[in-house]
Amino acid sequence: MPIYALGEQVPEIHPEAYVHPDAVVIGSVVLGAKSSVWPHAVLRGDDGFIYVGERCSIQDGAVLHTTPMYPTTLGNDVTVGHQAVLEGCVVDDKALIGIGSIVLHDARIGREAVVGAGAFVGNRTVVPPLAMALGVPATIKEDAVTPGHFDLGVESYVQRTARYPLKLRRLD
Repeated sequence: MPIYALGEQVPEIHPEAYVHPDAVVIGSVVLGAKSSVWPHAVLRGDDGFIYVGERCSIQDGAVLHTTPMYPTTLGNDVTVGHQAVLEGCVVDDKALIGIGSIVLHDARIGREAVVGAGAFVGNRTVVPPLAMALGVPATIKEDAVTPGHFDLGVESYVQRTARYPLKLRRLD
């Protein structure tokens, strides 16, 4: 798997985390226990710092980047959907970032909030806990998420994190 230091910037990947062989992790990145990074996802901590908590899934094709002013920080139990882009934002525990969505600088996604598929959350936008951010630009619908709604999805990726290192094998 391509994991790169960039000068003195060296990724810190917990031994219980899983990085797929086709994912890329570069520089100042911390990946917590039982978190997973899936094919073609890129975590590039070159200009600043990326922190991914425990039991997070960074799904296929997602891109996490950072800026010198705004680190990218994910709490625990966060799901980042396929081909989502996050840069310089904070995503609190148990939030879900939908497929193909974009979350930019100094935005904050609250605990158990949802950024819908294809949504655009611009600079300095705050999505409150248990809210949904939908559309381009995102419109916020407060109190739209039931607490615990995504717990089974998080657990399914934690189980994959344990299974893939043991069972995945290349056939070509």
